[in-house]
Amino acid sequence: MSADSLALVARKADRPRRRLRDGLGFGTLMLALALPLVPVAVWSISATWFFPDVVPTRFSTRSWEYVLSPDAKVIPAFLTSLTIALAVSVIAGLIGLSAGRALGLHSFRGKRIVYFLVLAPEIVPPLTVAMGNQVAFIKLGLADTILGVILVQLVPTIPYVTLVMSAVYSNYDLNYEDQARVLGASPLRAFFHVTLPAVFPGLVVAALFAFLIAWSEYIMTLLIGGGVVKTLPLLLFSFATSDLSIASALCLLCILPAIVILVLSSRYLSGGRANIGGFGRL
Repeated sequence: MSADSLALVARKADRPRRRLRDGLGFGTLMLALALPLVPVAVWSISATWFFPDVVPTRFSTRSWEYVLSPDAKVIPAFLTSLTIALAVSVIAGLIGLSAGRALGLHSFRGKRIVYFLVLAPEIVPPLTVAMGNQVAFIKLGLADTILGVILVQLVPTIPYVTLVMSAVYSNYDLNYEDQARVLGASPLRAFFHVTLPAVFPGLVVAALFAFLIAWSEYIMTLLIGGGVVKTLPLLLFSFATSDLSIASALCLLCILPAIVILVLSSRYLSGGRANIGGFGRL
């Protein structure tokens, strides 16, 4: 039996052990992520819970009844947050896709300065950025509107998307596009059938970052939205110092979309490689 055959047999024999090891690792990770949520979940169904009691003395569904009640306006706030976060992730993804390509594939004089300018919104405190934008948005009539909140949340999200996409493009081989062009593909067709499938996993990761940032944003939403645009984080902060049971229920509701998106995009976050035009993997 050849060395290659022996190696193949050894890999097949070790496959169950690897699956068990991977399963234990994944289970440990999920347990570490879920443990901090246990007290929050207990708080959301507690009526009275005082120190030093380990568990609540009385349980109640009052907080969830309030959260799901139409009078609480939680569902509209949830939908508003979802709309804003999705819009921000899409717009930031489109902008970062182009900016990341320019920074990742090309070398030019002053590139470090451009990187610094891209990161500048992350260096400046968010409160300063929001207050500076608030004056401009009031003059433009964008204050107290969902559009204004979407635009201001692009400030902290575009740098993350751009940096992620620049790292993705730095490992991208332009020869794939050249081969597609030689075979008669137009630039647009080459982009959709070659470039986009290759960088799509990185784009998913970048858009996920943008979604999470926009979903949990509080200061910019409060200043630009002016209390008119009510999102889930605004409701959460209003109950954080007054009613811990309702605040805990809102916390779990805030975490839900992030968990769903993480599960749906897990195959891209796990190091899966893109399929180029359906003809093979990079």
